[in-house]
Amino acid sequence: MKTIIKSFYELNIDELYEILKLRAEVFIIEQNCIYPDIDDKDKRSLHVFLKEQDEIVAYLRVIEKGISFDEVSIGRVIAKYRRQGLGTLILKAGIQAAKEIYQAEKIIIEAQTYAKTFYEKQGFIQTSDEFLEDGIPHIQMTFTK
Repeated sequence: MKTIIKSFYELNIDELYEILKLRAEVFIIEQNCIYPDIDDKDKRSLHVFLKEQDEIVAYLRVIEKGISFDEVSIGRVIAKYRRQGLGTLILKAGIQAAKEIYQAEKIIIEAQTYAKTFYEKQGFIQTSDEFLEDGIPHIQMTFTK
């Protein structure tokens, strides 16, 4: 398995297509949530993904400071195959990229509430009350090095 980190403009057309397809399949279709997944944040993000052979099996984006929050943030965390440790691997890769490339000392996420324990295992702590985003319960969480 290979970890790949690219800016938006470094992605090739097949990678971009596969990333957007995976995000749509899970965040829009599976979760039955109509929201604007494709946003201008992608252009100002690092796209971190795990590739096995020619298939993207996990993905997230690391968003630079000042775009979503005053701090660096991570979003769109997704694993194509569940319960195989891919989510943990991609999150660790995203945290590392945020620290190394953006010199992040703090990382903010808006996590779906059901995934709180998953993020806590990687060092994130809840920093907000529960709120609805696109009809789904979320919490803000923060990682500090």
